[in-house]
Amino acid sequence: MKKITAVLLLSAISVSAFADVSDIKASNNQFGIQIRSTNVDYTETGNGQLNTATGTLDTETGRVSGYALSISAMQNLWLGNDYIFAEYARASGNTNYVGSLQGGVFGSVVSTSTAALVDFSTRYGKGFIVNSKLMLTPYVELGSHEWDRGVNQGETYNHDYYGIGALCQFSPIHKLVLSANAMIGSTFKSNIDVVGAFSGALGNSSLYKAGISADYAFAKGFHGNVGVDYMRFNYSISGTYPVGGGFVAWEPDSKTTYTIAKVGLGLAF
Repeated sequence: MKKITAVLLLSAISVSAFADVSDIKASNNQFGIQIRSTNVDYTETGNGQLNTATGTLDTETGRVSGYALSISAMQNLWLGNDYIFAEYARASGNTNYVGSLQGGVFGSVVSTSTAALVDFSTRYGKGFIVNSKLMLTPYVELGSHEWDRGVNQGETYNHDYYGIGALCQFSPIHKLVLSANAMIGSTFKSNIDVVGAFSGALGNSSLYKAGISADYAFAKGFHGNVGVDYMRFNYSISGTYPVGGGFVAWEPDSKTTYTIAKVGLGLAF
């Protein structure tokens, strides 16, 4: 019986040595660069204001490619296992536009449109060790988003946002860390600038983000990672603005979702 107990104890020690929270902490201390492919899914919806069309007005869908630069750290700075993360991302390309001429039927105009996305985000959280393989890190996040849309003479949408979320990290084997995160927040300072027409505020909305990823340490200071992120938010209708000739214009309600596939490398510290 003593021999069996000793064997079980040694086995437990061996397993923990090959999958413990130190791998998770190591994955949280690195500089990273990623290549990204972002699927854009945007829909504008009319509400019949001033006898204009209702329902779907136009859509933009398609993939744009880009990159992201990031830094993350988990150190004992204040609360213990303090988690800090910052990321800057850019993407550009062409999307498929479906719309209509003024007063026309949706679908009567089909073309392509340029799109450029710029995102910045930063997080602060605290990691809680659940067991030797699992860590849970609640966090707060602040960020900003900008979309340069190539329709008409050019339109730029932007907003800031804040949110709260949680990062769950699991290390099933030595050097491998699987992560899942989810965040709920709100946009603020939402705005649109339509070149040659008007610039004004848009209504804010809830914002949702979620993601899964895998990080593998090929060497002590060299990591590789893959993942998929999802983000969704709305813009509510703007005010009306005079555009000359007795006409007014406004930005209708819209819904935006992004699905981002990513692969990258990291330098651990």
